[in-house]
Amino acid sequence: MNKKSIKVSLFEEFQNLYKNKWFKTAFYINAAYLIIAIVLTLTIFRNFNDFLVYYQVGGQFIKDINNLYNPINYKWAFRYFPLFGLIFVPYYLMGFNVGYAIAQIIGFIMNILISIYIFRIISLLNPDRAKEEYDRLIIFISLFLISVPQLYNYILGQINLYLTLLLLLSIFLFLKYNDLRWNLISSIILGCTTILKPITLFIIPFILLIKIDLKTKKIEINWKKSLIRIFGALIPILLNFILFFLFPSLLEGFIEINLMGTNPIDLNHSFSITKLLINAFNFLNIGFNQLLILLFTLLIIMGSGFFIYIVRKKNKNSILQGYVMGIVIMLLVYFDSWDHHLLILIPLLLISIFTISPNSIVAKKYFIPSFFFFSFTDLACVGLWYLLQNWFPFNFIPTIFLILAFIGSSKYLLKTKNSFQ
Repeated sequence: MNKKSIKVSLFEEFQNLYKNKWFKTAFYINAAYLIIAIVLTLTIFRNFNDFLVYYQVGGQFIKDINNLYNPINYKWAFRYFPLFGLIFVPYYLMGFNVGYAIAQIIGFIMNILISIYIFRIISLLNPDRAKEEYDRLIIFISLFLISVPQLYNYILGQINLYLTLLLLLSIFLFLKYNDLRWNLISSIILGCTTILKPITLFIIPFILLIKIDLKTKKIEINWKKSLIRIFGALIPILLNFILFFLFPSLLEGFIEINLMGTNPIDLNHSFSITKLLINAFNFLNIGFNQLLILLFTLLIIMGSGFFIYIVRKKNKNSILQGYVMGIVIMLLVYFDSWDHHLLILIPLLLISIFTISPNSIVAKKYFIPSFFFFSFTDLACVGLWYLLQNWFPFNFIPTIFLILAFIGSSKYLLKTKNSFQ
């Protein structure tokens, strides 16, 4: 398959989607989100958006890389891997206005590609359902495009859509091609997402091809593919260590800002379990160590999630559910889990809904409620948190729906091979 055929195929798939009235309406609503965001950000919210930090990081990378993690340089702390700064150098050189507009227009284009790859992945995993429920599937894709986090993401100048597209592309390639070369390419693409945001780090253990049968005590491991996948995923991450080696202050700053500084203990509306515990200790004026809370939460949630993955009853959709597990675990564990991050999870939930039985209890009780909550209701919880923060500083409702998604994924993986309920 050459590049030309891929481009034609993508364009033809967009044309097919665009013929649907629901998708066409959602397309223009999303475009309206983009225009509203550009106007608001370049006027009212110019100094209150995340892109400003990314823009400044790009400048800092070329002007004084040693101070890349110095919080005094930014309005909000920069926490990502140092190579992120290199990615944003071109946007910095464009100037803030042009850089922001271009970045969000690219995000809009990525929304279209995300829609196409959602359809492609579902067609791979459950082609019959993709045909039989085509109209319903397009409605769900349209709901994703008009979801509230889309507007929020544009206004903040966030880059979650970049991650989402890369994640879906890696899933698609894992599913479509079975040889070692494509396993390596797919895992490298997954690794690249960690440079944009480390939120995808916890997906990496779930690409291992390991399975344990508790009844027979038999362990199945595909060593060659597992090693290739881990190696590929680690390549982009290890590239950051070149910078850590050349500029030792970067590693110190990275660790400090992510784990040891004052920023992780600030009272805020993050909905991770770790942050809820920290908010509780803060509110009750009880001493605590944020790193110990993080490690304790990680041990319990990541440990249980990975155990469920390796003792799964069926392999169908396991790579998809591994991605769901990885994102949900990170959102439950890490200090900062924000509403705009949900644009990474929502497409994975959508695909999950349409790749299991239409009568699935897992879909009805866990994935569908989480999909609708995260698409349209979650942001209201932020407003509720601000109203109640002096009396009840806990944004716990999104946490409940994350746990629902975790349970749904677990139930699917643990059901017997012939059960799709």
